[in-house]
Amino acid sequence: MGDASGDVGEDRPSDTMRERVPASSRKFWLLLVVDRSAVAAGIVGAIFLALVAIGQFHPAGTPALFTQGDPLETLFQGLLTAIITGVTLVLTLSQLVLSQEQGPIGDQRERMEGAMAFRRDVEDVIEEPVSPAQPSAFLRSLVTLTRRRAEAVGDAVAAIDDPALTEQVDPFVDSVVENADTVAHNLKGSQFGEFDVVFSALNYNYSWKLYAGRRIRAEHDDVLTEAADDALAELIQALELFGPAREHFKTLYFQWELIDLSRAMLYASIPALLTAVSGVLYLDPTVLSGTLLGVRTGVLVVSGAVAVSLLPFALLLSYVLRIVTVTKRTLSIGPFILRETDRTHDLTADTETDRE
Repeated sequence: MGDASGDVGEDRPSDTMRERVPASSRKFWLLLVVDRSAVAAGIVGAIFLALVAIGQFHPAGTPALFTQGDPLETLFQGLLTAIITGVTLVLTLSQLVLSQEQGPIGDQRERMEGAMAFRRDVEDVIEEPVSPAQPSAFLRSLVTLTRRRAEAVGDAVAAIDDPALTEQVDPFVDSVVENADTVAHNLKGSQFGEFDVVFSALNYNYSWKLYAGRRIRAEHDDVLTEAADDALAELIQALELFGPAREHFKTLYFQWELIDLSRAMLYASIPALLTAVSGVLYLDPTVLSGTLLGVRTGVLVVSGAVAVSLLPFALLLSYVLRIVTVTKRTLSIGPFILRETDRTHDLTADTETDRE
């Protein structure tokens, strides 16, 4: 026990999701933080610039590119088919999401009973007659509770004369208190439907805290007083409630995002369809002569039309990137390890958290 006594404090992972993700800050910012419409606009703009550069510097020249065979009609016919198919698939996905909200009265009553039972459990531990209705306030109440109970653990352990126990508990308590203060501050005023609520919840590294608390309690069972053991048990109970609460609100947020995605794709499909149809019916490559700002007019027109036609897919990509990134980082619930590790001892290795 002596060799591992400092592992809980020394090897604890970073609290924030950004510090735990092995990616550059720009990539992380792009995947999670940036508004999805801005990401979609960036994708469309990159496609437009790439096509302009290729068309402008292609050695064959614009007339040869657009008149050999029938490339433009073939291109826009393919885009037209893809737009209709893609929008239809996304709408089907939205129907699957909405179908979860439909069902017989028995299923709805069971869902209601489960939700109310969980709220009563939370009300019991936060010692409030009614738990908050807003998701951000609900999560903040649990985070604040873990802070208070971590401080109670520190106070109870301070009365025990055991250096090994103190060496583990002090950094553990400091981690819970500091992380809880930061997350509670970020959750204050956050509105559900925006990514801020989920992002703040992801920055509370409850998995490691849950593991570390259980490990301290198991390793030092012989020296813990009844007060210290009860304080640790209460902290673990609060952390165990935070896990399903976060997963529940994360699931609701994903449903919210998919609905927003469906609506955005419907809006974007109208100009995309008009552009693709116009490309098939009215775009005549023989009249695309001359230059604009030194760039061939034909290249600009065709590149712009293609970029607009791809707008629904750019929106789909921007939303899915964030959803799959968050899902990958929260695949497990509780203190499980999904990331690779080069540690050779189970007790030491387990101090790392799941992929959050």
